[in-house]
Amino acid sequence: MSEPWLVIIDPQTIFASPTSQWGSPAFPDVIGPINRLVEAYHGHIIVTRWIPSVTHEGSWHDYFQRWAFADRPEDDPLFDLVEEARAWVERPTVDITTFSKWGSQLSAITGTYPHLLLTGVSTDCCVIATALAATDAGAWVKIVSDGCAGSSPQNHEAALTVMDLYSPQIEILTASEALSGIRRR
Repeated sequence: MSEPWLVIIDPQTIFASPTSQWGSPAFPDVIGPINRLVEAYHGHIIVTRWIPSVTHEGSWHDYFQRWAFADRPEDDPLFDLVEEARAWVERPTVDITTFSKWGSQLSAITGTYPHLLLTGVSTDCCVIATALAATDAGAWVKIVSDGCAGSSPQNHEAALTVMDLYSPQIEILTASEALSGIRRR
C-alpha cells in the first residue's frame, strides 16, 4: 500500500466566511481535526483551491448566472485560503475550476492509484465530486467526516450517506479513527 495523501479541499474564504453565500456554518469545526491530521501526514499534504474559469462553457454559463457573486478573477481575496489553512500548505496549491479536484494535477502528485484521505468543504459539493471521480479512476478514498463541512448539517450527513454506499472503495471515518488506523461508521 502506498502512503496515504491528506487532501484538504478548498479551505478558502468563499466557503468559510459566514458573510459568503457559500460559507459553511460548520467550517470552524473542521479546523481542529484537520490540524491533527496535518501533524500526522507531514510531507503528504495537498491543499486545493476552487477558482472560477475565465470563460464559462456549457452549463457553467448558467451556473455563473445563478451565482454571479463568485464570478471574479482568481486572485480575488474571496478565493484566498483562510488564515488557519496557510500553515497546511507544503507545496503550491492545486487550483482547479471544477467541483472535482481529481485529475491530472492531483494524480501527478499522488500517483495513478493513490490512497486519499479527503477533508475540507463542502462535503456535498467538491468533496463528494472529488471522491467519486477519484474512485472511478481507481483510487482508494477515505472521507474524514469531522474534517469536512457541508453547506448545512443535513447536506453534510446526506453526502456522507451517499459516499458510504460506495464502500469498500470509499470509507467514512473520523479524524481519530484515521489517526489510529481504525475504520468505523
